[in-house]
Amino acid sequence: MDKLDRYEAALQEALKKLKECQEQKKLKSCLKCEKIIGCEIRQTYVKAVYESMNKGQGGGFEF
Repeated sequence: MDKLDRYEAALQEALKKLKECQEQKKLKSCLKCEKIIGCEIRQTYVKAVYESMNKGQGGGFEF
């Protein structure tokens, strides 16, 4: 499995867990969740999104 596949697989797994959590809490967005600050599931998802975008090259968020 190459780097692209590994990062995409991690992103898909993180997204699956995030959506499962939202469904359990009957929410459409993490922004309405009382546990958004410090949420490990959301932090893992955000990290996976970032890593899938930069393919492990590092750096910071740029807006």
